[in-house]
Amino acid sequence: MKARRKFQGMLTIARFNWPLYAAALTVLTISGTGTVLLTGPFKIPSAIACACAAYFIFVSLGVSHWVYDRSDLYRWSWLRDALNKDPMRQAIVCHSGFDEISAGLREKFGNAQWSVLDHYDPARMTEPSIQRARALFPPTSGTLACGYDAWPLAAESVDVVLALLAIHELRTETERTGWFVEAKRCLRKGGRVVLAEHVRDVANFLAFGPGFLHFHSCASWRRCWERAGLRPVDQFSVTPFVQVFVLTAH
Repeated sequence: MKARRKFQGMLTIARFNWPLYAAALTVLTISGTGTVLLTGPFKIPSAIACACAAYFIFVSLGVSHWVYDRSDLYRWSWLRDALNKDPMRQAIVCHSGFDEISAGLREKFGNAQWSVLDHYDPARMTEPSIQRARALFPPTSGTLACGYDAWPLAAESVDVVLALLAIHELRTETERTGWFVEAKRCLRKGGRVVLAEHVRDVANFLAFGPGFLHFHSCASWRRCWERAGLRPVDQFSVTPFVQVFVLTAH
């Protein structure tokens, strides 16, 4: 597998959300010019617009670089901790149309047999960013396309279900609860669900501004897994912006 490039994660975020960054850059250019050239009552609004656009561009991309390129997120030592160093034989990785981790997982955890499930549904997942991701990065060979609540796998057949920054694309609690129900069904006794997500909190608001509303709160996630009969055994963060929830059946 090719090593991740130095700015791969940050550039991927910019590529998937390029209209947003293009708009912010336009505002930055126009308002910056206005701040320099204008006088009187228009100068202060131009300066405020310039500062807001600059903040969004540099902070959101800087945080993306930290999370996706500089942190341990794709180096996976945190996953070993989440599994309490228990061996994996059968494992599932779920995504919602963009898979950049299954190859790395197979390389890192070579003793496990991984099933890759793709829950992408164009009728439900209408965000332009996920549609661009899907178009630019088609599913890898061997991926199983399936509904979030109907997995083509036997009950009690896997040790681990992993979802990394993917299940927030299920926009309602009913959908996310259905996903957790299937995850629980597929777990062997003692198996674990490992969910890693940005959440709707202060840190992500400061990093992504109104974009943090695309994420879900910890309370919302908790309601979903509790309805499915799962309980947390661990929770920790990978950077202040990504929370990892480790769940098992009651």
